Amino acid sequence: MRTLAIAGVGLIGGSLGLALRKRGFPGTILGISSPKTIETAIARGAIDRGVTLQEAAAEADVILLAQPISVILQTIDELIPIARPDCLITDAGSTKRLLCERGGALPCFLGGHPMAGKETAGIGAADADLFSGRPWIFCSDDVRLTLTPHGSDLLGWLRVCGAFPGYMDPGAHDQTVAWTSHLPQLLSTSLARSIGTQVLHRELVTVSGSGLRDMTRLAMSSWSVWRDILDTNTDFIDHALKVYIDTLTKMRENLQTQRTGEDFSIASEVAHRIRRGLQND
Repeated sequence: MRTLAIAGVGLIGGSLGLALRKRGFPGTILGISSPKTIETAIARGAIDRGVTLQEAAAEADVILLAQPISVILQTIDELIPIARPDCLITDAGSTKRLLCERGGALPCFLGGHPMAGKETAGIGAADADLFSGRPWIFCSDDVRLTLTPHGSDLLGWLRVCGAFPGYMDPGAHDQTVAWTSHLPQLLSTSLARSIGTQVLHRELVTVSGSGLRDMTRLAMSSWSVWRDILDTNTDFIDHALKVYIDTLTKMRENLQTQRTGEDFSIASEVAHRIRRGLQND
């Protein structure tokens, strides 16, 4: 992999460029974004220069599509007539079924999803260590990925950047992230929204502790990013929300019963398991 092109040099794309440079990647990193973003990305050292998609398709060994999902779909359509068979095209979209279906029209496409991020977006939030200790999921098995042009090189550099490549079916991925990513986002958003409906919400904020701050961190996320995620994973998100709402309803009914204590005990054990799993990543 001598040349990498990143379409969408924001948080994820910019972080990958910074991560590669920090770890000594000797090749060329191209960027496809708005002129202002390209200027900032060059100044930060995330990319070497800006190019058009057509130029990237002609020059790059690997193209990473790190845009919002709706834009990735448009970019795939634009790449179909110009993509080279020896160019590996992958993406960083948060849902995979529709992207993998559309990407199947390209000569060499592998859906991907780095399980890393922040509540803030853009090249200004890019971080060279964003992927350290985090999974990078591919909708492929490791054998198929290493057999694709430049697949082994990409895997190698992702590992150097601290990521742990993993492999999942697109449907299994979307079902999993509905619980681990999309549901937490909606819970944080709904909590902040609920507090905002209260007449005394300013007083509530003044008297709040770290718990409220921690629980509402994700509520600062951008709707422009999440709109596409909700649109392309509605079925699994709807199921996760239904289960959660049913659980809340039962807790409400049992506020003054022993079952609430049981809920706390079970939830505490799950929370500890989650943290042990994160520590073992």
